[in-house]
Amino acid sequence: MRYFCHFTACFSRSLVYAICLAALIGGLVSPALAADDPKARAIMEKVDARDDGDSMISDMKMILIDKNQQTRERTMRSFSQDRGEDTYQLIFFSGPPAVKDTGFLTYDYDDPDKDDDQWLYLPALKKTKRIAAGDKTDSFMGSDFSYADMTKSELDNYNYKLLKEDTVDGHKTWIIEAVPRTQKVIDTFGYTKSIVFVRQDNYVMVRAVSWVADSSNLKYLDVKQLENIDGIWVAMETHMTTKRDKTTLHKTILLRENVKFNQPMDENLFTVRRLEKGL
Repeated sequence: MRYFCHFTACFSRSLVYAICLAALIGGLVSPALAADDPKARAIMEKVDARDDGDSMISDMKMILIDKNQQTRERTMRSFSQDRGEDTYQLIFFSGPPAVKDTGFLTYDYDDPDKDDDQWLYLPALKKTKRIAAGDKTDSFMGSDFSYADMTKSELDNYNYKLLKEDTVDGHKTWIIEAVPRTQKVIDTFGYTKSIVFVRQDNYVMVRAVSWVADSSNLKYLDVKQLENIDGIWVAMETHMTTKRDKTTLHKTILLRENVKFNQPMDENLFTVRRLEKGL
């Protein structure tokens, strides 16, 4: 089972540090020229292998903040479950009224050669929209997360390089560069490069900066609150900020509560028919 987006499987210094790091590294790296670092890959393999439960239920709040600091809030109920090596996730929006009963269903396949399936149910139209492969870099419900962020890219899609070590919120981290190996990975997930910060004590990815393809935008991910629940590390508060140079274009705060792992679930929960029924 994966956490909400592919950056955090489950970030004290200012994000200015990440901006400085990006400037230090320089321009974009060609996928064909990036070399894989065995030590960095070994760390990322442990990130990927962390226990995140066989299933999870939680309540979530999404706060959307525009460039003028105007905010909108959305509340959700999330369900996810492992089905063999695959992960299914279902999200129902419970408020505000404009998005109430909107639903989102994802089949996140472990097979790297198989495209993930995603559906969005729009109650106002009484219509279920299948998310096409070419649309997965679009914004998810007006947030800074994309549809592609809702799934996990396989480790073998990237070359990794260990850049240095540093601390985040008093915890030692490894700083690792991840560069897509192919143009298809860039087209699918929408990023040409990412710098990720991995805590050394628990292998949780707690900070990231990513270069958005076909634009001059950068996305900054920062886990502000991390909790251990039933032996599983969970990001309870995550910020995703889209910037161009020093200007913040938009920000999303994702809050999670009432987390329960390994709960029994109806085998018919993760279906389009159930998606259309709502909570």
